[in-house]
Amino acid sequence: MKIFSWIYTVWCAFWFLVVFLLLFPIVYVCLQKEQWKPIAHYCNRIWGKIFFFVIGQPVKVTYEEELDPKRAYVFCANHFSYLDIAMMGVVVKNYFAFMGKSSVKKVPLFGYMFTKLHIQVDRSAKDSRIKALTRSIKALKSGRSIMIFPEGGIFSTNFPEMIQPFKDGAFSMAIENKVPIVPISLLDNYKVMPEMLFKWHKIRVIVHKPIETTGMTKADIDTLKKQVYDVIQPTLNKFRD
Repeated sequence: MKIFSWIYTVWCAFWFLVVFLLLFPIVYVCLQKEQWKPIAHYCNRIWGKIFFFVIGQPVKVTYEEELDPKRAYVFCANHFSYLDIAMMGVVVKNYFAFMGKSSVKKVPLFGYMFTKLHIQVDRSAKDSRIKALTRSIKALKSGRSIMIFPEGGIFSTNFPEMIQPFKDGAFSMAIENKVPIVPISLLDNYKVMPEMLFKWHKIRVIVHKPIETTGMTKADIDTLKKQVYDVIQPTLNKFRD
């Protein structure tokens, strides 16, 4: 019944804010110096773990291959729910920067954290896209991973089908910097939070084997995009129910 979804949503929102506010003072301090930012990132990881635990949503993550925590990767995941962003801190152990919409900066406190820790992009402005790509490449060169939703937003109206063509950015920067692409299948987030209401459902995530890009050129971008799509979409179809 919808009334239970509303009650559960209020419960989830309460804990989402409480845990964030409890950790924010530490995050704020750590955001003031570049060398402290990995600590702020780790606090966000703790935030996600506590949040999913207290709302009774255990997250089962399957890693097809152990990733090197000190190596840079480009992580690419399907994006069907607003829950996906919070999920990434739980799933990805590496120190990474999100490439996300610039509109997030308008959210009080959270927007400040996102702006200082991650990479914002206004996809409608070419200059913003170029700056974001430049910052992402700089992050990869420094050994920091990048997390991106290659569709560029939530577009599907027929979950779990990815209907938007992947954008080139993630694949271009991976090839240019010779870092692997790691596909991630978020199997159940759209069932937990299909819109703005929470529902209880088991949460499963599969972090697939890295796809090496060494030896590839810009001419291989479309091939690489298809490789990633052909890993994620069949997995989503397999675990549809």
